[in-house]
Amino acid sequence: MRVTTKGQVTIPIHIREKLGITPDTEIDFLQEGNRVFLVKRKKNARATRRFKKLRGIATVKMTTDEIMALTRDNL
Repeated sequence: MRVTTKGQVTIPIHIREKLGITPDTEIDFLQEGNRVFLVKRKKNARATRRFKKLRGIATVKMTTDEIMALTRDNL
């Protein structure tokens, strides 16, 4: 495997499939002595929890204009 002039390498397909690496997957490079390891970055559980409680169906009977008026400062 070679590194391109842009510092890029191709991850072999069998490794991508085994690790579940798809386009836009975040990865990290870890250095231990003279070795470098590629690891799949864990999802940010905190961010996932923060937004998970906001998912669902809106139950408020308001128009879009009424909701937008609540989000804007009335100067």
